[in-house]
Amino acid sequence: MQQRAGVKHAGWAASCCRALRWSSDRRTTWARPGCCGSDEGGECRVAATPTCLPSPGVARPRASADLFTTVTVDEPAPGLKAIFSFVFPDQKSGKVELQYFHDHGGISTSIGLTANPIVKFSGVLGSSAVALGTDVAFDTATGNFTMYNGGLSYSNADLIASLNLNDKGDTLVASYIQSVSPLTSTTIGAELSHSFSNNESTLTIGTQHALDPLTLVKARLNNYGKASVLIQHQCRPRSFFTISGEVDTTAIEKSAKVGFSLALKP
Repeated sequence: MQQRAGVKHAGWAASCCRALRWSSDRRTTWARPGCCGSDEGGECRVAATPTCLPSPGVARPRASADLFTTVTVDEPAPGLKAIFSFVFPDQKSGKVELQYFHDHGGISTSIGLTANPIVKFSGVLGSSAVALGTDVAFDTATGNFTMYNGGLSYSNADLIASLNLNDKGDTLVASYIQSVSPLTSTTIGAELSHSFSNNESTLTIGTQHALDPLTLVKARLNNYGKASVLIQHQCRPRSFFTISGEVDTTAIEKSAKVGFSLALKP
């Protein structure tokens, strides 16, 4: 019974994650839709603006030669997971996180192991069609909230739509993703973002298409004339080679940005 409930929860949580993550992702190398719960080994944090985290492991080296260590305790109680992480030798990096999942919701709470820690809370409540989530962070040193976001998403077999209020209520983001051809992973999407502080709006449209089962192409263009293209190829299971580029179509004389990455996973 617990296993079936977990599968049911993972389905709607992943849908919520896909919608809200598409609208919140601003990095040059965009996350693949459905990264949470996909073959990339991501773990979906329940939140209004979810992120994909590396799967818990014993330890892995970082570029700075520090040692990032994670210890996970599954099911100390039904639906509960405990995670302890720290970066050696940074003694102030320790963090404890508790996650609880239910058929129609999930919460995650974390606290840093310092004298004046930052306390974070994330929660999602909903079903396979509609989900409502929030992110809150509180700095005990200053007594101020450093983050509070909220999000609402709707999804079915062909589309995902979401409405987010981010940046402490300063930015309103609406996004829509429509599946065109599941066989070729072809989708189209649009995002409208409005900042209340500077009264500016940004409209972005995007699409993706699988050239073959191992190669995915994405492109997007916003109302300021910035165009981006990404090509991702799966070299081997769980390993990807990605090349991306960005150009300002209103200033072609300026040099374009080009980058690539190689992600290898055993």
